[in-house]
Amino acid sequence: MLSRILVANRGEIALRIIRACREMGIQTVAVYSEADRDATYLRLADRAICIGPASPADSYLKADRIIAAAEIANVDAIHPGYGFLSENPLFADQCRESKMEFIGPSAESMRQLGDKVGARKLAKKARVPIVPGSADPLEADDEAVDLAEEIGYPVMIKAVAGGGGRGMRVAHNRATLLSSLRSARAEADASFKNPGIYLEKLLDQPRHVEVQILADQQGNVIHLWDRDCTLQRRYQKLIEETPSPGIDQSTREELCRAAVRLAKAAGYASAGTVEFLVDRKKNFYFIEANARIQVEHPVTEMVTGIDLVKWQIRIASGETLDIKQRDVVQNGVAIECRINAEDPANGFSPSPGRIDTYIPAGGFGVRIDTHVHPGYVVSPRYDSLIGKLIVHQSSRDEAVACMKRCLEEFVIEPIKTTLPLYREIFTHTHFLRGKVDTGFIERTW
Repeated sequence: MLSRILVANRGEIALRIIRACREMGIQTVAVYSEADRDATYLRLADRAICIGPASPADSYLKADRIIAAAEIANVDAIHPGYGFLSENPLFADQCRESKMEFIGPSAESMRQLGDKVGARKLAKKARVPIVPGSADPLEADDEAVDLAEEIGYPVMIKAVAGGGGRGMRVAHNRATLLSSLRSARAEADASFKNPGIYLEKLLDQPRHVEVQILADQQGNVIHLWDRDCTLQRRYQKLIEETPSPGIDQSTREELCRAAVRLAKAAGYASAGTVEFLVDRKKNFYFIEANARIQVEHPVTEMVTGIDLVKWQIRIASGETLDIKQRDVVQNGVAIECRINAEDPANGFSPSPGRIDTYIPAGGFGVRIDTHVHPGYVVSPRYDSLIGKLIVHQSSRDEAVACMKRCLEEFVIEPIKTTLPLYREIFTHTHFLRGKVDTGFIERTW
């Protein structure tokens, strides 16, 4: 077992990893930027090292500084969390070349799955359905126009190295396609240092359903069932739940088996997520794989009783999965609301600043993953996620009722958050009936 781990991240995921390590008897080293110098979770680590100024480009994205901090602290491994360098194969290679384990899959698996076009080819080879679209990155605008006419409008422009909605555009005709290609390439280049783009057919009002997998270094792969991530805006997830209320058990089982096939084809070893779109006829299509822990991992933990972060660490230590597929059962329903420091009434504009009042919800089946507290200052330099409210109950009706109560109790002031939006969503008839699609929030609000 690893004995000392550096946590190459910040905020709630850094705290989540530190807590898991403490329970496992593993020492932790936290890194922080100058903006996070007073973060309370740093006191829970055995050591904390400053790695640079507030700008992520000069701190949390600075691989050489993180490696240097890890060498100074003499750690066995580095846990990247999510975001920042978590899906960077070069960083994974640097860790292992420096004789430190990278807590995640191999760099080769990351490269296969991180290249969206390559991942589509791998999925096709593994007999996993894919959305009609590009076989290769599109070099010329004429190629994109010809393909769009072949598969039919509307189409989605996507970044080859993309994620989080960056580099994505929707085109409903030739004119909008041509006008969007340049901006999509520019955003992809700025976000991922790779301007490559490809096209996919835009499905009509689909659901977004993903599958959590665990795989060890010995080739054993299991799934931990599905999560529904349909409620999102601008391709950023807001509410997740498991099991998905929009698919039947037969579709769920097919989807999960497909995710396992893809993970095996990629030689994957760690926790990971395979994402799909499901159309109104229950046909599902692979869209991407995330080679890291997901923001929404708590809902899976709540219904399965399996600690995903601890298993990431065990797998990185070389342990064999001792969980059999038949033993992974979904018990009840879990729902998560991402609490972002954004103003939904003002176009979801960022709302940084000091939190004076923080009154969290509580009660049976309630979990809150957050690093904030009264007096905490939300920085404008980082992602707006400041916490996650998770509920777990025996049925969806009970989980919805519990979440509604929690949303009424939760107070974070004076900054603006997404809590008021969630209060509205949890009273909307379509949501209560599970009759939503990926465009629901933007159409309704």
